[in-house]
Amino acid sequence: MIKTDEIKGNEENAKAKGPSKMAEMIALHRVAESALPEGIRIFYDPYAVHFIDPQVLLLSRKDPEKAKAMRDHYERLFPGLGNSIRARVRCFDDFVKASIDEGIEQLVILGAGYDTRAYRIEGLKDKVRTFEVDHPSTQGLKIEKIKKIFGALPDVVYVTVDFESEDLGKKLLEKGYIRSQKTLFVMEGLVMYIPPGAVDAILSFIAVNSGSGSRIIFDYYPQSVVDGTSNLETAKNIRDHLIQLGEPLQFGISEAEPFLEERGFSQVRTITSEDYKREYFNGPNKDRAVCSLLYFVNAVIE
Repeated sequence: MIKTDEIKGNEENAKAKGPSKMAEMIALHRVAESALPEGIRIFYDPYAVHFIDPQVLLLSRKDPEKAKAMRDHYERLFPGLGNSIRARVRCFDDFVKASIDEGIEQLVILGAGYDTRAYRIEGLKDKVRTFEVDHPSTQGLKIEKIKKIFGALPDVVYVTVDFESEDLGKKLLEKGYIRSQKTLFVMEGLVMYIPPGAVDAILSFIAVNSGSGSRIIFDYYPQSVVDGTSNLETAKNIRDHLIQLGEPLQFGISEAEPFLEERGFSQVRTITSEDYKREYFNGPNKDRAVCSLLYFVNAVIE
């Protein structure tokens, strides 16, 4: 059992070490999926490779057997989780595209990490003002990479926020966020890593400061995974691995619908592993396993 003081120590180490390791790991999943043949891959991200440590890419090329052994090791620890993370990318992409068609005026990507939607999804550049919000240590490195990719910064508003200690609303408003506009808030791989109080503060701001018809989409683990009460081996492995990585789980949800309705949201739709397995992993991908512990949810601000 990993102790509380170990969790706190790892949290402090994560803050001291700079950019999020998890952001790079998620980008690596996007690289791997994008490398699959067209007709097999479920999305294509040409920019993700720029956010990966060159040594990691070199290992894959020079010692493919070792790289495969590492992938197999993680698949044994977290069966299906990699495919769930990749399904999340595709699901959130689809939701962003649908929201553009429905007339959103602003896109706010919270905990943006190395998200590349602002640069690869058609229609955002001309129709939607995009804000990328993240911790300064991760966002600083991302901005350096983006400048190298494009030669200059694209028309994206970068907002630095420490979700645990700073006021998201104040920071967004200072950067030109407009309360009355129809907005989509994307939180991919965010809420599970910040405290419940910070999650509530984010949701409270969104509920009160968004135009009619604005939406949110995010993913979460059940509370039992976060607090260690789940009896599933995969749940324990996920929790322990993230503690050791220095980015421990801090927030989970037992039931998303009442949780969000109590906070001013409606039309809550939870997407289970069965849902995204059926939607994205069929035909030639029908044998790709997913992890039942990762859920997606979207909702509307009336």
